[in-house]
Amino acid sequence: MKVSAKAEYACLAVLDLASRRDLREPVQVAELAERNRIPERFLVQILLQLKGAGFVQSVRGAAGGYHLSVDPRELNLLDLVRLFDGPSVPGQADDMHEKSVGRQVLHAVWCEVTEKEEDLLRQAIVSRLAEAASRQDASMFYI
Repeated sequence: MKVSAKAEYACLAVLDLASRRDLREPVQVAELAERNRIPERFLVQILLQLKGAGFVQSVRGAAGGYHLSVDPRELNLLDLVRLFDGPSVPGQADDMHEKSVGRQVLHAVWCEVTEKEEDLLRQAIVSRLAEAASRQDASMFYI
């Protein structure tokens, strides 16, 4: 499965927002962009798309920014990847009855691979990933 840069940046932004959810303060775009090394102009577009899908909310004003509007325990990476990359399409499916047996067999394999990839992304719950990232960040030290 190929995940676009846009989808990966969206996942990073959502994980960051999820890890700061307890602070109850919106996260500013510049801060989010810098911390995750995402180009700020690109991040703005991503956040608008996330907002349109109902995953984040924006807060106006000097202390404004973005925060998650959904429970991170009910959000998974498949939701985010599908929002930005659309549904996975395994191989060439047009007129399968006219395809060779070899192509049909391969198509069945591609479908199974896609299904397993989607299952893994579905199991990747944002709250758990954010907790794991926070633990990893806390255990790192800087010189």
